Amino acid sequence: MLHALMDHFEEIAALILFGIGFSNLLLNRNMIKKIIGFSMMDSAIYLFLASYGYIRGRLAPVMESDVPAPQVGQYVNPLPAGLVLTGIVVSVSVTAIMLALTVRLYRRYHTLDIDEIAMLAKEADDA
Repeated sequence: MLHALMDHFEEIAALILFGIGFSNLLLNRNMIKKIIGFSMMDSAIYLFLASYGYIRGRLAPVMESDVPAPQVGQYVNPLPAGLVLTGIVVSVSVTAIMLALTVRLYRRYHTLDIDEIAMLAKEADDA
């Protein structure tokens, strides 16, 4: 049992990290804390994809001129690593947009509490 858990340590860590980020996203009303929770969830997904794409005993897919042609099953699939890199770029952009919107909301309503912002926005629409 313990050996099976240690074989999937990265996946378990990704699950725990995702759970912490998700609970942070749901339970906090502060927008900065929600953004941190969202970023934790992103990181958990990238950790899961990277660990899922790695296979022990296989080589990195880097070809050299003096090496003979690769055999089937000799190299790790590079697709999960490419997806992780693309996802990191997208999540950094999304996080920057969320932080910029949070700054704008704070300048307008002088609070980071999402419930207060919704209440103040509704009052402004009614007036």
